[in-house]
Amino acid sequence: MNIITYEDFNRVELRSGTVVKAEPFPRAQKPAYKVWVDFGPEIGTKQTSAQITKHYTPEGLIGRLVVGCVNLAPRNIAGFMSEFLLVGFADANGAICLITADPAVPKGQKLN
Repeated sequence: MNIITYEDFNRVELRSGTVVKAEPFPRAQKPAYKVWVDFGPEIGTKQTSAQITKHYTPEGLIGRLVVGCVNLAPRNIAGFMSEFLLVGFADANGAICLITADPAVPKGQKLN
C-alpha cells in the first residue's frame, strides 16, 4: 500500500455525474464504450473511453449516476480524447463494476 497525505487526496477530484450518452467504441484495442457524463454546471459534460462492456450496455448506462476523476490529464485513446476517468472495482473475473452513490447525490458533488 502506498500512503498519501490528506493534501494529496484533496487534490483528486472524484465527482458524481450522470451518463447522458454512450456508444460502442470499435476502434479501441480492448472492448470499450465512449461515454459522456454530465458533471453539473461547474464542470459540464466530459467524455471518456471505458472498458465496461461486460456488465453494461450503452442503453443501460444512460441516466446512471457514476463517479469520475475529472482532474486527470486528457488521454488520446484510438483517436478519441478521454477527458476523465470513470471509476469502479474489478469483479472476480476482472470486469469493471462502476462506483455509484446510494441514495443519489447532486451532479458535480465532490467525494469527501
